[in-house]
Amino acid sequence: MTLPTPKPDWALFLDFDGTLAEIAPTPETVAVESSLPALLGRIDIALCGALAVVTGRPLAQVDQYLQPLALAGAGLHGVELRFSANGAVNGALAGQGEKPVMVALRRRLDAVAADWPGVRVEDKGQSLALHYRARPDAAWACRTAVREAADAAGGAFEVLEGKMVVELKPAGFDKGSAIHAFMTDPPFRGRVPVFAGDDVTDEAGFRAVNALGGHSIRVGGAGPTEAGHRVDDVGALLAWLVEVATALD
Repeated sequence: MTLPTPKPDWALFLDFDGTLAEIAPTPETVAVESSLPALLGRIDIALCGALAVVTGRPLAQVDQYLQPLALAGAGLHGVELRFSANGAVNGALAGQGEKPVMVALRRRLDAVAADWPGVRVEDKGQSLALHYRARPDAAWACRTAVREAADAAGGAFEVLEGKMVVELKPAGFDKGSAIHAFMTDPPFRGRVPVFAGDDVTDEAGFRAVNALGGHSIRVGGAGPTEAGHRVDDVGALLAWLVEVATALD
């Protein structure tokens, strides 16, 4: 499928895992191409700062992978927002990870991991995730546990399923809400939004850019999507980003 032709009036939003970096067995073992920070830096300059990483990870983790580059970004599916490379992270629920409710929810998920060796709990501070890539047979148990934990939290949290992971995240945030927030603020305001992602968790972002008259790009996967464009894999997306940087230089 033909990808959109790069334009200097774009606001470019990029997922991280499965889009800029290959999915790894665990979140900690992800690796990025050594050329990626410089490539993104070129595009960020060409777009006058209208480039943001929109991820389910905490922004601090993405910063580590892309250093010394700093970018605008949304972390934890929009709970964290940073509107410029050197701006402060606006965490709507700062300190959430220390609250008794989070401690109780963590205990619930820890119990599932203990019952299913190979299942991992990822504590993101303001959200929790169960990874079952090493135990696909634990999918039902993980989904059930996270749904029950969300019910126990009385509506403060909601369930988000991804590739071999199910997450318990604060309600009312997603990648679409993050993109809408960016598009109201300079340097993103008034530009054409473009978003690339690889997972069902990115569909909210696709819907957002579609509604705003932009371009949505699904990386990999053969299932249904609301994205208007597809690329085969991370390598193809990175090759396209090289074309974007070259066209905009």
